[in-house]
Amino acid sequence: MSTNASVSAIPGLRLPDPAPAGRPAGRCVVVSDRLPIAFTREGGQGWSVSPARGALISALTPVLSERGGVWIGWPGVTSEEVPGLRKVLAGAIQKGGFSLRPVPLNAEEKRLCYGGFSGEVIWPLFHDLPLECSFSPAHWQAFLKVNRKFARVAARTLARGTAGTDLLWVHDHLLMNLALELERLGVSCRTAFFLHLPFPTPDLFLKLPWRERLLAGLLAFDQVGFQTERDLANFLACVRALVPAARPRAGVFPIGIDARQIEERAARPEVEARVAALRETLRGRKLVIGVDRIDRANGIPEKLRAFAEALTRYPELQENVTLVQVAMPSRERLPRHEALRAEIERLVGEINGYFGRPGWVPVHYLHRTLDPEELLAYYRAADVALATPLKAGMHLGAKEYCAANLEERGVLVLSEFAGAAAQLGTGALLVNPFDSQGVARALRRALRMKGRERAARMRKLRDEVRRHDVSWWAGSFLGPALKV
Repeated sequence: MSTNASVSAIPGLRLPDPAPAGRPAGRCVVVSDRLPIAFTREGGQGWSVSPARGALISALTPVLSERGGVWIGWPGVTSEEVPGLRKVLAGAIQKGGFSLRPVPLNAEEKRLCYGGFSGEVIWPLFHDLPLECSFSPAHWQAFLKVNRKFARVAARTLARGTAGTDLLWVHDHLLMNLALELERLGVSCRTAFFLHLPFPTPDLFLKLPWRERLLAGLLAFDQVGFQTERDLANFLACVRALVPAARPRAGVFPIGIDARQIEERAARPEVEARVAALRETLRGRKLVIGVDRIDRANGIPEKLRAFAEALTRYPELQENVTLVQVAMPSRERLPRHEALRAEIERLVGEINGYFGRPGWVPVHYLHRTLDPEELLAYYRAADVALATPLKAGMHLGAKEYCAANLEERGVLVLSEFAGAAAQLGTGALLVNPFDSQGVARALRRALRMKGRERAARMRKLRDEVRRHDVSWWAGSFLGPALKV
């Protein structure tokens, strides 16, 4: 599969033309479900605003910093949680060369749209987990209401620009109806949508009660982007099944990372010190790292079972390898996530209880979000990264591991169901995460791999993530009208 941005070759399918000659390209107005900020309470009293972290933020911040523009999104807290929200936000409206426009939401909208429509409809359905879906009409109505709110803020923002020249770049599944809502408000601008999630096959998408209406929302955008050829093919198959007369403009644009910035941060003295401390703690043992949010699609239980399989089938690994599994909290109030966390902790306990020896704990389980320096230190110190989601739009963590691997001594074991597999498959060891024996074999191969092969494979991976970085992604998606 090519790593170049591509356009599906069905009749009538094309990307939108850039701004006409002689007309200014205008601003890039980014819209996402969250602003790149986080709220914290100071000493239990007032609120303060600080920069947030996350894959989308890491990808888009350098893009907007280079171009200037506006970022529209929900600030991450409800009007009930922070009375006088606009006053608190006043000092954060300008950030890193671009401005922020908040979309206020109340607690019910957060619960029904972010927790309900996202967490219990689109996320599980698009990750091949239909049995975890709850197709409540209230979730759909909240989705429509939230998109209308975002559309009103976007309309006001666009009204301050040069008429018709701004490009509205919308991100992810909660805002799939935004272009349609803008049309209803009579707003005219170029619109582009990028789906960070995988797109489901028709047999899954057709389970959605609002399938035609959701597809109509996507078709209202001038341009739609997907992570992989497979996602694009699934989308086009759904269009042919439900709206056969439509001729969507869509393409494949695999998202990248700011690889050079990660390299620079990984080389800082404070990270070097943490790497040295980690290696001293390991006492010569090999380190395997896994970093995932607690979500069924990320396959943490399957990974743990595969690790136990490797220790059983290859006894020489016992006492010579340690798995550090970072399980970051995610939608923990959902009952299925509470059950998943309990399952993960039970498996960790069983593995450590069965295989553990004095002075050796097979699995170190960290249920928290690591700070950036700590995460980079783990990436640098790890001999192997196990990135084995059951389904993922991209898996930027796999790319970050490669960028941080300054000594080019690590091995990436990657799920073939991660979007990143299309780009990283030539250097990574690809596995089926449902095949515990296959993952165990790949892990053993990675741990026994000679230095020359390790370096050659990692060099390919690092060249790939540098070449197709976040700037390449933005430039290929936005085209010459907003060229990097």
